[in-house]
Amino acid sequence: MTMPDPAFLDLFQRLAVAFGIGFLVGVERGWKHRDAADGSRAAGLRTHAIIGLLGGICGALVPYVGEGGFAALTVAFAAALILFKWRESQRDDDVSVTGTIAALLVFALGVYVMRGDLWIGAAAGVALAGVLTFKHGLHGWLDRLTWEELRSALLILAATAIALPLLPDRTVDVWRAINPRELWMLTILVASASFAGYVAVRLLGPEVGVLAGAAAGAVVSSTIVTAELGRRARSGETPTTLAAAGASLAAAVSMARTLFLAAIAAAPAWPHIAASITAAGLTFVAAALVLRRLGGGAKQAPVHPVESPLKVISVAQFALLLSVFVVVGRIVSEHFGERGLLPFAATAGVADIDAVTLAAGSLVRGGLAPTAAAHAILIGAFVNTFSKAAIGLVTGGWRYASLYAVAGVFATVAAAAAWFLVTPFILPMFG
Repeated sequence: MTMPDPAFLDLFQRLAVAFGIGFLVGVERGWKHRDAADGSRAAGLRTHAIIGLLGGICGALVPYVGEGGFAALTVAFAAALILFKWRESQRDDDVSVTGTIAALLVFALGVYVMRGDLWIGAAAGVALAGVLTFKHGLHGWLDRLTWEELRSALLILAATAIALPLLPDRTVDVWRAINPRELWMLTILVASASFAGYVAVRLLGPEVGVLAGAAAGAVVSSTIVTAELGRRARSGETPTTLAAAGASLAAAVSMARTLFLAAIAAAPAWPHIAASITAAGLTFVAAALVLRRLGGGAKQAPVHPVESPLKVISVAQFALLLSVFVVVGRIVSEHFGERGLLPFAATAGVADIDAVTLAAGSLVRGGLAPTAAAHAILIGAFVNTFSKAAIGLVTGGWRYASLYAVAGVFATVAAAAAWFLVTPFILPMFG
């Protein structure tokens, strides 16, 4: 049996994808106008599918008709489409150009999948259909977007896209500790992770439960969540046991956040901490479930909304804090080695485990042993855990703090057990 020519199979596959892109967009367009009478729309399911196939055919004809012929075909198609869309808009008194642009893009993607990367073209087609499908959701999100959030996001994006390439990718101080580009990238990384939590809080709204709000808010700051839950426990707004469950869940999210940041910023140290941090996080989750059960039937109360982490001042403050931690950490580690880094991690962990994780990652890239960085991250994480117990004592009283501290003790024991029993088996997997 003769196998088909590979070139024929490739051509057939590309034409199929071009047709599929048009069909997918056509399904969305046809569903949106499903109540319209037949023949009342310039382009529906069948027309978009044909447009995609037409783009594929035109792309395949380029070697035969040349660039001039291809341009003529494209102009003819575009003119016909625009004419019919114009008549439709005049009849419906609709000035939206979305449908026209979508149909033109379907044609362009049909051409691209014939001449370029097949998977990029397919991905672009799916993205196009997604944007068209989620029109109401996107408009609803835009309606809820505040000017302050938009302004801050645009300023940070501009600083990243415009200023970042101009920043020197080298140390600029006498201690060889400050790398402007590296510090800015790490700051944007943390701001992005925080913004994800902020969006979750905004989407959940003010009526979310204690546990859901604690988990979402902890992506921004588990310390803020712990303090706020303590205040509510003291004031009677939230039962103490349920508040402690929320604080434990926030600690679990903080552990997950640390593991995520370490995987990106301190990859060589990640295998050394993965088992311990995971064990601690799962223990905190178990503690939250137990405490939630003990406090079952309690009144649900929302966690106080947090401010947008994309405020310029907030990002600048974190950048300054991170810069100080990195500089101090590098100076201490350079002059005193691991013995100096560990006290630094313990001190900095009282305020912010993110900065310890990112600073340790920066030091690893500068030559610090992964084991030393792992020790610093673990010490910082568990100092931060028990510093939140102290915060809970001040804001929520001894019962709230003790319930959370017991969960912290169990988490620490689980992390230690994982360090001695699991980590030795993980390390060989990473070479």
